[in-house]
Amino acid sequence: MPTIEDYRFGRIVIDGKAYSRDVIIYPDRVDPSWWRQEGHRLAAEDLPEVLSEPPEVLVVGQGNPGLMAVPPETRTRFEQAGIQVIAEPTAQACQTYNRLRREKRVIAALHLTC
Repeated sequence: MPTIEDYRFGRIVIDGKAYSRDVIIYPDRVDPSWWRQEGHRLAAEDLPEVLSEPPEVLVVGQGNPGLMAVPPETRTRFEQAGIQVIAEPTAQACQTYNRLRREKRVIAALHLTC
């Protein structure tokens, strides 16, 4: 399970490797090319693998100040699939992910900038 070692605006270090683009952290890998249909609005369709292989928890980093929205319909779609959604500013989301990854099957989708 990957470990987040550092996060600051626009940059994250996971298992010793630095990334400067939004990432999805799966239990067995990091996807450094995450892109959303609408940059600051998360849709369930932006995370198809999360729905096809549901984790217990999806941690969403909403950007440094928390501006990326997780609309109610997106949250509901994941919750209907049995996935708990935790959405918070990315610095806090990184801490939440690191804490939960030892206890549960968790995926993190992290917006690194605004």
